[in-house]
Amino acid sequence: MTRPPTPTPDTVRALVRSLLRSGPANGPEVRPVAPEHPYTWWVGTRYVLRLAPDREASVRLRRETRLRDLVRPHVPVVVPSGVAHGDWTPGLACTLDARLPGDYGGGLEVSALGEADLAGLFTGLRAVPVRQAETLGVPRAAPRSLGALRRIAAHAAERLAAADEFDAGRLRQLTPSGAAQLAAQAGSAVLTHHRLTDDHVMISADGRVRAVLDWTGAALGDPAEDIAALATSVGAPAAVRAATLAGYGPRPCLRGLWLARCDTVIALTEHLDTPSAGPLHAALLRAWEPIMLERVTELKDEE
Repeated sequence: MTRPPTPTPDTVRALVRSLLRSGPANGPEVRPVAPEHPYTWWVGTRYVLRLAPDREASVRLRRETRLRDLVRPHVPVVVPSGVAHGDWTPGLACTLDARLPGDYGGGLEVSALGEADLAGLFTGLRAVPVRQAETLGVPRAAPRSLGALRRIAAHAAERLAAADEFDAGRLRQLTPSGAAQLAAQAGSAVLTHHRLTDDHVMISADGRVRAVLDWTGAALGDPAEDIAALATSVGAPAAVRAATLAGYGPRPCLRGLWLARCDTVIALTEHLDTPSAGPLHAALLRAWEPIMLERVTELKDEE
C-alpha cells in the first residue's frame, strides 16, 4: 500500500484555501493538534481540519458527515458541524469542521447537570433508528465476551501486582459466573459512539457536557461499550448514574463497568513502561472507583 504524503503547513494552508474558496495567499495560521498525529490540524481559531490517512479512514470520515446529521436532532449535546469536505490527496478524504470552544473530559469533573447531559446522550443514541444508521453504512459490532476479557485481565493484573501497581485481588470480585450473567442481551444493539474517551467528550468549567467529537468510530452494538468508555473518562460513578438516568438497568451498567475495569488493567500492563502510562493509570483509577450499584446488586454464583 502506498503511503500518503505527510501533510505540511504549506499543503494544509493551500488545502484550506481551496475548501473555503477564499483567503489570503499566506493563508491562516495552522498547526497540528498533536505532533505525533499529523492528520488533524487547527486552522486559525475557527476550524479543525481532519485528513484521512488511508482509504478505510476515508470511508469513515465521509460517512461521519451524514451520521452527525442523523444524530444531531436526538441528542442534547453539540455534535460538530462540517464546513467543507473533499479529498486532500487522490482517494483520501478530508473534512473542515467548525471548531468548538471548551475543554476535554480528563481534567474536569462532570456535575449533576453534566450527568443529565450524558443521560440525554444515551437516550438519544438509543432513539436513532437502527435501519437509518445501517443505510448510511454504520457497521455492526458484535458484543465482546466479558468472560474471555476477564481471563486476559486476570493475567495482566498479576503482572501489575508484581510491579506494585495494582491489587490483583480486586479483579476477583468478578467471578466467572458473574461474567456470564453480564453477557450482552440479544436484540439490545443500539447506535454507539464507541469512543467516548477524554479527547472526544468536551466539558465546560461548570461540569456540563457541551459536545461529543469524532463520530468516525460509531457502530451498532452493545451500549455497555459507551458506558465503559465514559467510566474511564469521567469516572465509573458518573457513567453509571448517567446510564441509569437513561433507563438502563443494572446488567448493562455493571457490564459496562467491568468492561472498563478489565480494559484499563490490560492497557496499563501493555504500556507500563511507556510515556502513555500516566494517562492510562488515571483511566484505571477512574474505572475502579466504587459505585453504589455494585454494592446493592448481587450476582449469584450458579451451579
